[in-house]
Amino acid sequence: QVQLVESGGGLVQAGGSLTLSCVVSGRTSRNYNMAWFRHTPGNEREFVAAISRKGSTYFGDSVKGRFNISRDDLKNTVYLQMNSLKPEDTAIYTCTAGEIYSTAARDAYYWGQGTQVTVSS
Repeated sequence: QVQLVESGGGLVQAGGSLTLSCVVSGRTSRNYNMAWFRHTPGNEREFVAAISRKGSTYFGDSVKGRFNISRDDLKNTVYLQMNSLKPEDTAIYTCTAGEIYSTAARDAYYWGQGTQVTVSS
């Protein structure tokens, strides 16, 4: 069925930038509203960004003005462009696909395994 595979995580210094990718297989990505969430041990999963089938975007308060989400459905890929990174951004970032353009994890039908982003001070 649908599989999501994230890549692009790594270690960066505070103030730096990093771009994550999520490749959709099994179905074309244009069928889905897409989103990114992040998780740190001891904390709940946090909404980061969402993009609708038509390209509308929405961002969590903590990343507004610093992150951007985009999609290239010809490549079945969505991106999370992260700028001005802070140590608080350190987390496992996970891509999701679903029927609803939403900030709620419960509305995501498909989840990737996640990619680690670590921001050093």
